[in-house]
Amino acid sequence: MLIDARDYYRAFYRAARQAKQYIAILGWQFDSDVALLRGEDAQGVTGETRMLPLLRELCLNNPELQVHILAWDFSLLLALEREWMQQLLFNWHSERISFRFDASAPLSGAHHQKLVIIDGQLAFTGGMDICDCRWDDRSHPARSSLRCDSGRDPHGPYHDVQAVLKGPVVRPLVELFEARWFNSGGGALNLPEPVVRDDVEVEATLPLPAGPVSLSRTFGKTLVPFCQEPVQEIRGLYLDAIQSAERLIYIENQYFSSRAIFQALVRRMRDKTRGPLQILFVLPRMPEALREQLAMGVAQVRMLRVLQRVAQENGHALGVYCSASPDEQGQDRFTYIHSKLMMVDDRFLTVGSANTTNRSMGLDSELNLAWEAPEGPEGAALRRSLRRLRVSLLAEHTGLQGREVVRGLARAEQLVAWLDDVAAGAKHRLRLHPLETVFDQSPLLKPLEPEELIIDPEDSLLDQSFFESLQQEQGLFATGFRLLTRWLIGLPERPHPASLPAEAPRAEP
Repeated sequence: MLIDARDYYRAFYRAARQAKQYIAILGWQFDSDVALLRGEDAQGVTGETRMLPLLRELCLNNPELQVHILAWDFSLLLALEREWMQQLLFNWHSERISFRFDASAPLSGAHHQKLVIIDGQLAFTGGMDICDCRWDDRSHPARSSLRCDSGRDPHGPYHDVQAVLKGPVVRPLVELFEARWFNSGGGALNLPEPVVRDDVEVEATLPLPAGPVSLSRTFGKTLVPFCQEPVQEIRGLYLDAIQSAERLIYIENQYFSSRAIFQALVRRMRDKTRGPLQILFVLPRMPEALREQLAMGVAQVRMLRVLQRVAQENGHALGVYCSASPDEQGQDRFTYIHSKLMMVDDRFLTVGSANTTNRSMGLDSELNLAWEAPEGPEGAALRRSLRRLRVSLLAEHTGLQGREVVRGLARAEQLVAWLDDVAAGAKHRLRLHPLETVFDQSPLLKPLEPEELIIDPEDSLLDQSFFESLQQEQGLFATGFRLLTRWLIGLPERPHPASLPAEAPRAEP
């Protein structure tokens, strides 16, 4: 595991320097001039340390190296937040850097997966893209000049989690990248088979023992330009994990607005045949953009208030927290939580790109990893590592250190009460989440509070009956519409097989 962008960007930089055959990157957003090394990490380093100049330098030094970058062809709503003319900018730097925008997501959907593959040997995936305003280290100071990038004012504290993988699991991730490239209209991409190497090492923030890892995806249903059946593996993973919880559920996420996950938590808490739970949420103090505050922030507060009431009525403990660092004037600067992670009973972990929102469970493209410790001695090493990871994350959010702190955080029993006491004192970094929206903060805005949310759908906003009519082979309009769509955005007629739902296991006779 790589915790916070300092560790991830540094690991990516070092791994990219070792690349021999190819670097394949896909994501929600990129910026060309992000500094990968900063402060003491950059001391004594010769050569380029910014994203695009580094890739260009690597291609100049290694004539065999190919770089493939695939970015979501973003919504117009985000145009002012993005670097312009990226396709020209990246492709102009080297003929061996291929940059494409991917417009194959469902209407109102986004490509949100984050993945880097190097030589088929190493893969990074999780919540982090390589872009502006994301870098921070685990101390999360209230102010830091190192968080200033690309001439902007320094942004605030920022927290995220990424995983780095080696071994057989990299192969299906290569297939996923090839599928996304094909579906974007880039044609067949056959990345070279990896050459066995023993010099590829990554310095992780916290290691997990070698063993099985599960891949789960979300893909929304599309009808034009090709028929992509929905894939909702991450949704099923969350629901199963919540239902299996015996003692502890720990969630840190950028948003919480998923109706399916909300209902799963309610069902588990109301199950009278099961024991009490400690349920912890670590969330941002407020969604980052106004459009998110107006939509998902409202749903989040409503759902969490209900969950608190259900927990109290059924003998469970539920705590919702945010994290802050006081500045020179004693004013809190809240850490923006961007990670997408859930742990259950220190025996199950999932981390990836999927937020706990409706869109991430059913509409956007997402990629998650999961680890589950088997019962008995064979799962002991993984359980210890998962507990160490949870304790380390909570220590970061509280700002506490020491042996007694570790013991307190390691205990699953009464953990919410312990953290509530820490947060109520406001002497450290942890804060009780106020569970308020922009409408609560201003009586003048209260009448404008939306009842229905349109920014966080689980399904495409398209009228399906309209597209069913277009699927009929007869009719000049339908045929012309399909051909025009494919011609305009260069998409294939059928999705790559790696994008389709996995076959369900056959029942034994």
